[in-house]
Amino acid sequence: MLVLVAPGQGAQTPGFLTPWLELPGAADRVAAWSDAIGLDLAHYGTHADADEIRDTAVAQPLLVAAGLLSATALGDIADIAPGALAGHSVGEITAAVLAGVLDDTAALKLVRTRGLAMAEAAAVTETGMSALLGGDPEVTVPHLEKLGLTPANVNGAGQIVAAGTAEQLAALAEDKPEGVRKVVALKVAGAFHTHHMAPAVARLEEAVKDLSPADPTVTYVSNRDGQVVASGAEVISRLVGQVANPVRWDLCMEKFQELGVTALVEMCPGGTLTGLAKRALPGVKTLALKTPDDLDAARTLVAEHSS
Repeated sequence: MLVLVAPGQGAQTPGFLTPWLELPGAADRVAAWSDAIGLDLAHYGTHADADEIRDTAVAQPLLVAAGLLSATALGDIADIAPGALAGHSVGEITAAVLAGVLDDTAALKLVRTRGLAMAEAAAVTETGMSALLGGDPEVTVPHLEKLGLTPANVNGAGQIVAAGTAEQLAALAEDKPEGVRKVVALKVAGAFHTHHMAPAVARLEEAVKDLSPADPTVTYVSNRDGQVVASGAEVISRLVGQVANPVRWDLCMEKFQELGVTALVEMCPGGTLTGLAKRALPGVKTLALKTPDDLDAARTLVAEHSS
């Protein structure tokens, strides 16, 4: 059984969109999305530096655009026939398009609003996120809470991402939980998936009122709790609340296992989620779409494992 997944913020790197824009029709599609949301996605995906694409308002639509371009290049979703779809953080919007809940333009407009709202919320207080590698969650989570931090991403495979103020993260760097090998500051501009994002939730509640979501045509696994969501309206509700609630990617991977996953393909810019899957889902074949050069291998995997 094949699972398609889409990465979240922090996966972007300078110039990562460049080779994808060389595919037939890709540049025109990105230009149309750029016009629709008032953001030059081609510029940011090709010429912008790391600091420019770290901006939440830029990174989020850029990631969704890249995910959709790579998925289209892989093939029609009906032909790919994945057994399940999921996305990490903003990657859930990519997954919602692939599942037929939203069309691509509506999704890009929503993610543009999401990015702007979260950037505004992040500007209120200096906040950020750090990944903790190794350790036992039963030890790590209480330690984070003692420091006033939130376990914003529980990713499985020995990784938890803490979020909070700059002072709280500095304290964490000096006082790691027992068993944690390393604390790595992430390239994000705020404490996402925490109470710091509450103002963004209110903005998104207004933004989704005019949407007409369809029910998913493919099994859609929510990163709020690893559960399958069959209603388009519920998918949208979860997308709104998600910005201020932790991502439980560990539970998503448990659900993939329960569903019988045998292969996992990660949309562009792939790497993060396949890395987690390699550690948490032994025996499952994985492939990350980083450039169009990965498409042939991905198509082979799809042919062997699709439903």
